[in-house]
Amino acid sequence: MAYVDGFLVAVPAENKKAYVDLCAHAAKKFRKWGAIDYVECWGDDVPEGEVTSFPMAVKRAENEVVVFSWVVWPDKAARNAAWEKMMQDPEMGDMKMPFDGKRMIYGGFIPVFELGA
Repeated sequence: MAYVDGFLVAVPAENKKAYVDLCAHAAKKFRKWGAIDYVECWGDDVPEGEVTSFPMAVKRAENEVVVFSWVVWPDKAARNAAWEKMMQDPEMGDMKMPFDGKRMIYGGFIPVFELGA
């Protein structure tokens, strides 16, 4: 069964190109390590909430955009193997993040429903 890593970050709007460049680089690595899908979504209609919201979750500043992304792996074992390779890859460790990684929200998820193609 597939396994999904999900991410939510706040990226300064002026860093969009640097962020997309980082994603293109990461995509090559993810594919090499077994990912079957990888999607990055730049916030367009992401409202502020009164109690909870995406902007509140990442403590989005006025000049930032919420980015929602996910990586799909064949299964959790493939994901765990990929993360181990990622942690050992010096090139991944040297990448400059164009956002505040301390505010990134992430987690691993087991799909329970899928619309399908």
